[in-house]
Amino acid sequence: MLSSSLWPSILAILPLFGFAQAAADTVPTKIGNQTIERTVQLRTHSLFAPYIDQDLQNRWWDFGADSYINTNKHIRLTRNRPSQMGWLWSRLPLTSQNFVIEVEFKVSGDSGHLFGDGMAVWLTTERTQPGPVFGNKNQFTGLGLFLDTYANARHTYAFPRITAILGDGKLEYNYGNDGDGQEIGACSANYRRTNIATKLRITYVKDTLLDVKIQYQAWDEWTDCFYVEGVSLPASPFLGFSAMTGDVSDAHDVIAVTTSSAITSAITSNTSKSSSGRKIPGVSSSTWTGFFFKLFLFAGVCVGGYYGWMEYQRRNRYGGGGMGNFGGMPMGGGGGFGALYTNPKRF
Repeated sequence: MLSSSLWPSILAILPLFGFAQAAADTVPTKIGNQTIERTVQLRTHSLFAPYIDQDLQNRWWDFGADSYINTNKHIRLTRNRPSQMGWLWSRLPLTSQNFVIEVEFKVSGDSGHLFGDGMAVWLTTERTQPGPVFGNKNQFTGLGLFLDTYANARHTYAFPRITAILGDGKLEYNYGNDGDGQEIGACSANYRRTNIATKLRITYVKDTLLDVKIQYQAWDEWTDCFYVEGVSLPASPFLGFSAMTGDVSDAHDVIAVTTSSAITSAITSNTSKSSSGRKIPGVSSSTWTGFFFKLFLFAGVCVGGYYGWMEYQRRNRYGGGGMGNFGGMPMGGGGGFGALYTNPKRF
């Protein structure tokens, strides 16, 4: 337990850490000719364990067919069994014009050479319409991002594969050729049965760009999958996930979804002026400002900690307080729980 004499000093320092976190959240990210100044998480399109509320439902999401929920681990769209299909859809459309979606997922199975078929991430005008395209309907309107693990034909590229197809409500997915020639962007990545958490990061700026990155080789190491300019998605699409197995199978899991609205600005220049008025290429004034702010913040934390310790020593020396508790309440621990919930309804 901490001495009660230390609490005023600690409480005085805590806001500084809050400022540091705020500064970290607002570090600009450059993608193409755009800069994402900051992001705001959308609760309506984010999803984390235990996934359900007290009514054994989720206020913002629906799931069905063969999918089920393990409250400690994941939402499993399909088991590692043949002829399975499951889906997970947001109840509300995504109204943000610019957004970043980060999905933690897992594709796993016993076999090392025969597995499939795959799963998909959807941003479409329709929702909860199961069908033959990785568990969703064909002739969709919007974006389908397919994590395809089974090759139906010979290709010059390897599988597993990530393929993005933009549907207009009339385009039919080419099953026999794995959508080859229909994609707006694609990449090969061995995201199946990895030793780390596999994640997708989808960044969209309205009518400007679509950027997809994947984490599958090392923690916080993001690999570029594809980047496309001039992409236009339908206004206010629903966010969904689906998966399907055929004669071969895998387990397809959604572990977490983080969706954020993005505030962006166009990049205008990569130069700043020196004191003599000349421009120095590649040096940003905001970079120096951020550096000195962090240096000042670190110094403030050190000084606050030092004076807190000195006050603690002074009070002990001259009869200061003894050990205290936090509001007179004992600290305790709690247990966890896990349960399975299914929704067998098919549309």
